Amino acid sequence: MHNEIKRENAELKRLLEIERLKNEKIQAQYDELEVSYTNLKTATAISLNGSDVKETKLRLSKLVREVDKCIALLNE
Repeated sequence: MHNEIKRENAELKRLLEIERLKNEKIQAQYDELEVSYTNLKTATAISLNGSDVKETKLRLSKLVREVDKCIALLNE
């Protein structure tokens, strides 16, 4: 019985590892899609004909703040 439980435990650990790898892959895809979506929103906002100038300014300000944070991190 002990050996059977050990085999079952090993199988469960293997299945858990497979699911963990699937989760990591899906998370990476999600992150890529989120970046693409953000870039698309920014490009759309910039290409507007002045109808949503306030929103465009807010998005550009957010991008500038993100770039400033990245520069600050690189300078540390």
